[in-house]
Amino acid sequence: MKRQPKTTKRAATMWGGRFRKPPHPLMQQINASIAVDVRLYAQDIAVSQAHARMLAKQKLISATECRKICAALARIQREFAQGEIALNPALEDIHTHIEARLYALIGETAGKLQTARSRNDQVATGFRLYLRDALEGLRAKLASLQRVLAQRAETHAALVMPGFTHLQIAQPVSYGHYLLAYVEMLARDHARLQDAAERLNESPLGAGALAGSSLPIDPAQTAKALGFRRACANSMDAVAARDFALEALSAASICAMHLSRLAEEIVLFASPGFGFFTLPDSLSTGSSLMPQKRNPDAAELVRAKTGRIYGDLIALLTVMKALPLTYAKDMQEDKETCFDALDTLALCLDMMTAMMAELEPNAARMAAMAAQDGSTATELADWLVRKGEPFRRAHEAVGRLVQEAERRKCRLDELPLAAMQAQIPQLTEDARRGLK
Repeated sequence: MKRQPKTTKRAATMWGGRFRKPPHPLMQQINASIAVDVRLYAQDIAVSQAHARMLAKQKLISATECRKICAALARIQREFAQGEIALNPALEDIHTHIEARLYALIGETAGKLQTARSRNDQVATGFRLYLRDALEGLRAKLASLQRVLAQRAETHAALVMPGFTHLQIAQPVSYGHYLLAYVEMLARDHARLQDAAERLNESPLGAGALAGSSLPIDPAQTAKALGFRRACANSMDAVAARDFALEALSAASICAMHLSRLAEEIVLFASPGFGFFTLPDSLSTGSSLMPQKRNPDAAELVRAKTGRIYGDLIALLTVMKALPLTYAKDMQEDKETCFDALDTLALCLDMMTAMMAELEPNAARMAAMAAQDGSTATELADWLVRKGEPFRRAHEAVGRLVQEAERRKCRLDELPLAAMQAQIPQLTEDARRGLK
């Protein structure tokens, strides 16, 4: 059963002392972020517990008060985890909800927790903690997709397929080599997410609203307690910066682009014109009208959701592009974009991992298409180079052979040896057979 947090007039907002009138209902509506930032409850509580212990160590609150605050915060975390706390838009955000509940549990002692702290540094710290964990989760999902691709590449290392440039058949490659191209792309995505996590791993706690505190606090202690590499060096930057979120979204956008390219090739290669793949039943959909259809909706949705992730990046870039130092309420819009982008990317990674694990290649169809359109012509030019011909002359001579094959409406390797030797006298039967 959910229960409404008990509040006091003091805890209903963090800033109401200088106002004679309560907020307009529309002000409450536009100002509230609790529906979005409720997922930060665990991080906000971790930040508050670390802050309370630092205050006690610095003799700004007593050890007894610290234990009382930390125990109540632990209880509040359990209540949130069990869905026992009802959300109230009048309480704005997760930080106010937790403070209101803290007041209900321990009374005026709750007010001491905000000593030497602002919502500005509190929010920034909790947000960094959340992103740090989220990026770690995405890296794990990337690694799972890489493993699946590498395993499939090993299984199909000898399977020949056409490689393309300009979506025209270019040269034969192996399906394993093709899959490993995406392993390399995802490795760079993994590194970008790791870099983003490393750069955001600094604690804003102690920056206050923007100018730190004249009280004898120890930001290094809270940074260490929360697993940050160090405290932020500049208090104004600590509360004003959101480039750590932008970097995470940038890395997510590039990763989504790679997934979209793979998804596009699944859509393309599963079509009748290519026939390289048969889509698994469990990851396909049918048509409400045409009984025979097998639609690649999963791949299409991964492709489409890339635009959504790009949009989240552009939205936050636009929010931040003209903000003067330090904090402005515009920055409340940071979390929804990040949460949406990272959630979406996580789903897309899971989807592509499941799909690539089940997707079976049509070896005969791949090999047949790989032999079309003179795809081995470059090998013949290289054979001539090994015989001492300059590559440009070799390229031109083989181009004339391709033209002759087109005229005869046959494959390059089907040209009679005599016809080939008319253009390239030194050509041997072994070289011709090597075109197959």
